[in-house]
Amino acid sequence: MSNSVINILLLGSGGREDALGQGLRQSPSCGELFAAPGNPGIARWAECLAIDPADPDKVVAAAQERNIGLVVVGPEAPLVAGVADACRKVGIPVFGPSAAAAMLEGSKGFTKDLCAAEGIPTARFVRLADTEAALDGLNDFGLPVVIKADGLAAGKGVTVAMTRDEAEEAVRALGGAPLVIEEFLEGEEASLFALVDGSKAIALASAQDHKRVGEGDTGPNTGGMGAYSPAPVLTPELEARAMAEIVMPTAIAMARAGTPFSGVLYAGLMLTAEGPKLIEYNVRFGDPECEGIVPRLKGDLAALLLSVAQGRLGEVQPELSAQHSMTVIIAAEGYPGTPRKGGLIDGIEAAERVPGVTVFHAGTARHGSGALLSAAGRVLAVTALGDTLAEARARAYQGVDAIEFADGFHRRDIGWRELERTR
Repeated sequence: MSNSVINILLLGSGGREDALGQGLRQSPSCGELFAAPGNPGIARWAECLAIDPADPDKVVAAAQERNIGLVVVGPEAPLVAGVADACRKVGIPVFGPSAAAAMLEGSKGFTKDLCAAEGIPTARFVRLADTEAALDGLNDFGLPVVIKADGLAAGKGVTVAMTRDEAEEAVRALGGAPLVIEEFLEGEEASLFALVDGSKAIALASAQDHKRVGEGDTGPNTGGMGAYSPAPVLTPELEARAMAEIVMPTAIAMARAGTPFSGVLYAGLMLTAEGPKLIEYNVRFGDPECEGIVPRLKGDLAALLLSVAQGRLGEVQPELSAQHSMTVIIAAEGYPGTPRKGGLIDGIEAAERVPGVTVFHAGTARHGSGALLSAAGRVLAVTALGDTLAEARARAYQGVDAIEFADGFHRRDIGWRELERTR
């Protein structure tokens, strides 16, 4: 079955889905490729459908109408909305977890409770239901302290408060919604992506992203301003520990609870003096990490994702290129606040003439005239491959510099920690 050609429906409209679209389109087992709703970049690889990817009934109807053999879910919202459940109910293979398993991302508190129950290394924490309890709960923690919204926050619902005033402000800003307070962990962050199929899991790739909007990792958190893969700081030994102590116990616990996880589990790790500790889980590929990981994948991505969807993890082995990748996000002025939309973008073809460069569309739209315009906070993800991280970086910024986007800005220091180490 893994060698047959199948039609695929990809859900989502960002840079992550553009990268997945390219990888799927290049797969020998991919027949027709559709995307919902897609974007101008994804339209290079797929036929775009104007349907809501978080509407289970519409997704199922579109899949049945087009004889879809695999649904690939990009963002978290459709997963939490139960799109994967609806597809499985009618026998359509889907890459992505059930709504119950997506609680690993949908609720920070759920994941922290699972860690406590299973002895998974993570920061000391407390779950609180309202503002008054949370303000009181701050007394049990030193500074800095981490405040997290309990629900989905698109990578932005976290405050690292350096002072008591900042901590109280972060608590009040959540408006009485449930939250988690946790101790601040010392160390370096890294991301580990694992393919999980019930109680089986295999490591796929590592990456490091840059959440802060400003250079030197300053300013407010964003959805991510750039990333590189692999993350050498996550050594093979540390990766093995993270799989054995964090990812595998999670997979086993979810399967035991009757809510087995199927898809890609993204573990945000803090590499502490005691070893890797879980910061949080995402239940889908990270963005912009995905834009760096997919170009490094060799072989048939569609067959790999289908093997996970059909409970055949391990039959198709993931294979990564030895090359390094770097992704630089070009964002619209005002991001992560209110971004300026409608700015004219040019020069993508020139950027892609740089060896190893692909420009993925994160937030773009076509004007009636055919002009390409910005349509979101993060607009483009410029990804480059190179034999070293320094080569990938040089190519990525050469690509960035070829793009004309007057309303755009980007960081010039993506990968700075690792590049300093290699010097």
